[in-house]
Amino acid sequence: MAVRHRLIKRRPDDVWAVLADGNKYAEWVVGTSESHPVEGRWPQRDAVIAYEIRLGPVRLSNKTVVRRCEEGSALELEAHAGPLGTARIAVELRPWGEHCLVILDEHPLQGAGGRLHNVGFEALIQLRHRAMLGRLARLCEHGGRSGQPADGLAGSATSPNGGRGAAHA
Repeated sequence: MAVRHRLIKRRPDDVWAVLADGNKYAEWVVGTSESHPVEGRWPQRDAVIAYEIRLGPVRLSNKTVVRRCEEGSALELEAHAGPLGTARIAVELRPWGEHCLVILDEHPLQGAGGRLHNVGFEALIQLRHRAMLGRLARLCEHGGRSGQPADGLAGSATSPNGGRGAAHA
């Protein structure tokens, strides 16, 4: 199983706000683009998010389904990748002092990905996880590429509501 962790210098609530925003999914999940919720209310159980995977000129439409959600602490997803099959992606948030330890665990469930799963495949998943956790940290700590704090996260350490805004709805 490919498991990787990263300390993000934000509170777990702030990290959860990013995970709970279905429109930001493609900003932190490597390989996806143009994400948007299509069924249910993201990230509640059985909610579905659609996104596109671009491989050069080829564009594949895929979806991810929420299989388990413990608001503020755990999100388990089943990612559908067409002929490659499906994968389980689990994100766990743990308070770590005033920061958040994010644990990312992914493994194939069905299809070619499961049949081809080997040590080399694990290494590729580890590289993907490093990039995903880096993107998630940038979104949470700096609002992404711009270096500006993310909406609703600026000053969360000092704001009366702890940085909780509409993203928690």
